Amino acid sequence: MAVVMGVAGCGKSTLAEALAEQLNWKHLDADDFHPRSNIEKMRAGTPFTDEDRYPWLESIRAELDRIVAQGNSAVLACSALKRSYRDILRATRAPVLFVLLQASRQQVAERLAKRSGHFFPAALLDSQLAALEPPDSSEPHVVVPAFQPVADMVEAVRAALR
Repeated sequence: MAVVMGVAGCGKSTLAEALAEQLNWKHLDADDFHPRSNIEKMRAGTPFTDEDRYPWLESIRAELDRIVAQGNSAVLACSALKRSYRDILRATRAPVLFVLLQASRQQVAERLAKRSGHFFPAALLDSQLAALEPPDSSEPHVVVPAFQPVADMVEAVRAALR
């Protein structure tokens, strides 16, 4: 399993989709698992609480377990900002590599300003940056610069998975 993580707008979905295609693994986007109440909170510009996130993360972990039980692997695009959130995802039945997409606030803010049709408002970027706890040496992870060609990011992750 691989979890492509980072703040909104850093390119998680793009990398996860490309990586899943290259590895012939299932692609999941954590946004697809949000209950309506979470989406409405984001649209209103209200940051999530841990109480909002834990059931959402548990539903994602359950889907990862289902995929593993079928003998498959997956690449998940998920913010996974805090260690406690990653602990839930890591409790799946397969080893997980976290892929932290690293970018400056300015780079992400510029991308979010250009993005349309997504329920995440740019106003929540600072709350995500404040919440981000990068993985430490006890968590299997690789740090990948976000604003480079997707093929280069995919290759960096594939090398880390070997």
